[in-house]
Amino acid sequence: MSTQDPADLLPNDRVVEAASRGEITQLHRGNQYGEVGDTFEVNGVKFELTDVTERTLGDMTDADARREGSPSLEAYKERMVNVHGGNFEWDDEATVVRHQFKTV
Repeated sequence: MSTQDPADLLPNDRVVEAASRGEITQLHRGNQYGEVGDTFEVNGVKFELTDVTERTLGDMTDADARREGSPSLEAYKERMVNVHGGNFEWDDEATVVRHQFKTV
């Protein structure tokens, strides 16, 4: 277990704020940014990674999207396209890493 830099996992200020309010409890990223048991702190709130799992985008569900701050998987897909601009196309076979976390 180690302490991680939250900037590595949380990509922008909106995500940082939503995580600190408990609105986001997981993120799918293209790379792995920690191991189960690692901790990070944002805005005085300490978090622990509880699951780090390699998946595909096609494995994602509406429940995953809600944990990431979107009301549905379709809304999450739209958000990803908007966030990444023309550099992102949803591919169900693309490998991603799910990072689940909780406050401690």
